[in-house]
Amino acid sequence: MFQGAIALSLDAKGRLAIPARHRDALVPEGAPLVITAHPHQCLLVYPQAAWEPISQKIAAMPGLDKATASLKRLLVGFAQTEEPDAAGRVLVAPSLRQWAQLDKQVWLVGQGSHFELWSDAGWQQQLAAMQNIDSDALPLGFESLAL
Repeated sequence: MFQGAIALSLDAKGRLAIPARHRDALVPEGAPLVITAHPHQCLLVYPQAAWEPISQKIAAMPGLDKATASLKRLLVGFAQTEEPDAAGRVLVAPSLRQWAQLDKQVWLVGQGSHFELWSDAGWQQQLAAMQNIDSDALPLGFESLAL
């Protein structure tokens, strides 16, 4: 399970060093991972085995509906399979870095089955939005969650 928010840096070549504590689960035995674009202007980072069933479901959706076709283009069209190098770094493709407006400072944010990869500015906006959540208007299912 991937959790936590970790500040990291992209190197000059656009590579991300996978934190050692997550490396075995995210890229088991050097297996590839998948990085793709998300509509919220961040990136999704999945172990390849977890991404495959999601990709198949997306690909099976009808392509004539404009919204569905756009999401397919975004999620599957931007998907990049990357293998870690010997130092545990993976390249974040230039097109993906551009989509998420990634600069040197980035945030890797656990979402259970995968990570989100945010620019520093994008993550700061998310933090501000989290502080303004109206507890009287929680999304369905959260109103009964006991913490």
